[in-house]
Amino acid sequence: MAVGLMRRIGLDIVTVEQFKSAKEEGRPFSLVIMDLTVPGGMGGREAIGLLRAIDPKVKAVVSSGYSSDPILANYRDYGFCGVASKPYDAMKFSRVIGESLGVA
Repeated sequence: MAVGLMRRIGLDIVTVEQFKSAKEEGRPFSLVIMDLTVPGGMGGREAIGLLRAIDPKVKAVVSSGYSSDPILANYRDYGFCGVASKPYDAMKFSRVIGESLGVA
């Protein structure tokens, strides 16, 4: 559902390596949306550190269905500029993106 919603509003799904390549080629991303918890993989808390090492000015939104996680309540302290709670609501999701980009 999340991937479908993101593609419907014109967003691409990429890896950290693609993020790095885009930055190196002078095509930095406007915004990154990442899941806080990725079973068996790298979650948002770890990934934001990698992204900040590549681009200290990265704008990143953290996403999660676990509303009790302290990162969501204090997302700015962890380097994120917004929160997208699951399950996604298209209007709220779009608003978070707009606010994060400074266009809402």
